[in-house]
Amino acid sequence: MRVSPTSSVVPAQSASPLAESPRRRPDRPCLTELRLSAYAGHRRAGLPLGPLTLFAGPSGSGKTSALRAYEALARLGGGASLDEVFPYPLACVPDRARPDAQRRRGFRIGCTADGPEGPVRLDVAVQAEPELRIVGERLTSGGLVLLETALRDPSRRSVQAAWHTAGTAPVTRAPLPDDQLGTPLLPLRVAGKTDGQRRVLAAAEQMVVALRSVFGCDPRPGRMRLPVPTGSGRLLGGCDNLADVLWRTRTECGRRHAQLVAAVRAGCAGPVADVLAEPLPADMVRALLDRGDGSRTELGRLGDGELRYLALALVLLTGPGVLEVDPAGEVPAAMQTLTVLADNLDRSLDPRQRTELLRLAVRMCERGHIRLVGAVSDASWATGVDGVTVVHLEP
Repeated sequence: MRVSPTSSVVPAQSASPLAESPRRRPDRPCLTELRLSAYAGHRRAGLPLGPLTLFAGPSGSGKTSALRAYEALARLGGGASLDEVFPYPLACVPDRARPDAQRRRGFRIGCTADGPEGPVRLDVAVQAEPELRIVGERLTSGGLVLLETALRDPSRRSVQAAWHTAGTAPVTRAPLPDDQLGTPLLPLRVAGKTDGQRRVLAAAEQMVVALRSVFGCDPRPGRMRLPVPTGSGRLLGGCDNLADVLWRTRTECGRRHAQLVAAVRAGCAGPVADVLAEPLPADMVRALLDRGDGSRTELGRLGDGELRYLALALVLLTGPGVLEVDPAGEVPAAMQTLTVLADNLDRSLDPRQRTELLRLAVRMCERGHIRLVGAVSDASWATGVDGVTVVHLEP
């Protein structure tokens, strides 16, 4: 495996995490590295993450599994249980990994979140068999271990946790459940009375905020062509309900809608004066392109590339209030960043659409409120573009 941030090429194993390089700390917590030390086809992989990151490589190189690991950490950070996040945990175990004497096999994933507290690292060890459980978790900052858990008694459904206190006792010990990540549970267990406890809480909050608000997106043109029932107006990951979302967003923000129309005009064939939705009987709605000459084109007539381009442009121009995501409600929106995970980002897109979508993504990601991590088979069209981190993966 090799890693290429923008145009330089360095080995993945020797690449320094982006979070460690001297630079101004970001105001909004964000992930700067994904670590897959033993996960699916990945071994000892440190993948740098920028505001706009593309995982590139042939089929079987691990692009999709890297996105799934990112999404899994995000869901765990939001409080989801292991069985919800890993319904098929054995698929995450490295190929040819042999069980130990107790028939145990598992996998390891982790990440680094940068923000006001500086780089904070989270590493998680998961046992996939004979029972799915977290057997180890470590949260560190500046070389100091802030939280560490370990499975001491396999007969108990808990792990022994120790977190930094720096009071009359250096650490506090207590059991935590073995089917949830401990980091998001710390605000319920740590009083925050000592400087050490406050440091633990600040680091945990930075990690959780960086992980939350993730939107997995892979538009499915076949479903986008059909009229849909009116609903919540929140976009699904497959963008099936695009027409319902357009019905809502067109009147909510005229400036944002004008940007969407401009983007669609740049990436779709023929003139485009507007993108709109119209109601149908039985509380249904369909999406249309206004051609500006009195004619309208149903989205059902557009090609797959045009539909995927339109949907991805809409995703980049919206936010957590429009997308089906789980934001950190206790944190002001100004301090959060939405991360879009887009598998097969360039599927069905022609060169012009790829260029226009990349230009839009760079512009939106520069603002800091949205980040994009996409998977592509060939990133030659994006390599060397300012603001794009290309991570080359090889089988």
